[in-house]
Formats: sequence, structure tokens, C-alpha cells
Amino acid sequence: MSSTSVTPGAPPSRSPTRFDRRLSKILDHATSVFYEKGYEGASMRDLSRVAGLSLAGLYYYFESKEELLCLIQKHYFTVVIERLHERLKNVSDSEARVRAFILNHFEYFLAENYKATKVLSKEDDVLAGDLGAEVTALKRKYYRSCSALVDALKEQKGLEFNTRVATLSLFGMMNWIYTWYKPQIDPEAAALARQVGDIFLAGITSSVKR
Repeated sequence: MSSTSVTPGAPPSRSPTRFDRRLSKILDHATSVFYEKGYEGASMRDLSRVAGLSLAGLYYYFESKEELLCLIQKHYFTVVIERLHERLKNVSDSEARVRAFILNHFEYFLAENYKATKVLSKEDDVLAGDLGAEVTALKRKYYRSCSALVDALKEQKGLEFNTRVATLSLFGMMNWIYTWYKPQIDPEAAALARQVGDIFLAGITSSVKR
């Protein structure tokens, strides 16, 4: 079965099926393997062993390691975007919406799916062709969500800065956290989101139009 024909994480309109739940667990296990060994270092046999499946069983869900990585990336980006839309529904203030984006990112990728942060960042350029295009489209959607929030704040506050530079700088602050974050000494997700938000917003809001 091709992994691109199934949808990880059941949509809000229906309850997860047994297949959805099984697939979600496989993705979690595979994310751990890619986190520990990297994409190149991980084999389908490694992935099947950690997932508790036979090699043939794993191939039932995925035709290749590349398709598995594709589905992992699609899963995490789809869910974080859906959660962002829900979080923003009742938030109207432009600065609060930027902070909501940061909090949503850290709660999902740091508090709940820390290993996914490294996999999504470090294995960013592995996928090619149609698989790469699918993931790239989701990444662009996520980027545009953030860029629109930053741009709205810029307009509302009468600020002067390059929206693309500001948005990519914010992603730089958030995406490379796996290289230094230590849960024993660093703040938990909500506190870290506040601090990153303070630093980011202090920087962009200092550029008032003359």
C-alpha cells in the first residue's frame, strides 16, 4: 500500500479508525528511529523492528523509506496547521495572534513531539519529486500562515521591516531548538514561547515608521 494514499491523523469530522491509530503509532516509532539514526542511517528493518511489525507488515503501510518520511512530514505539518487555525479562531489582536502561533508551535513540537522537530528540520531536503512537492506545499502553507500574522502586526502597528526576513528569523528561533534545548534546565513550552515571543516582538516593534 502506498503511504501517499492514506491520511495520518483522522480529520476532526470523524473519529480515528483502528487503521488511523495503528498508523499514528507507526509514525511515532519511525520518527524516533529517524531522530536517533538519521534518514540515511535508518533501514526499513530498523523501522519495522521498532514499530513491532514484520518487514512485510511495514511494507503493507509504506512502499519505501522515502514514502514513510514523506508521510511523517505530512502528518506533523497537517496537524500543527489544523491546531493553529483552531487556536486563532477567538484571537483578534495582531500581537496576540503572533504569540499564539509561537505557543502553538512550541506546544506541538516541543512539549508533545520533540523528536519530530529534529526530523523535520534536519531531513528537510531528502524528499524529491512528487513526494517532495507534497511536503513543500504544506511547508509553504505553514510559512504563509506565520507571514500573514507578522504582516498584519506590521500594518496595525505602523512598523517598518522586511516581513520575509522577520518570519524566517522567527522560524530560525523555533526550528533549531532541538540543537540546544534541555528539559532539565530550560523552560517548558509555554514559558519558552513567552520568552521567544518577547524577544521577537521587541525586535520587530522597535522599527516604527518615521
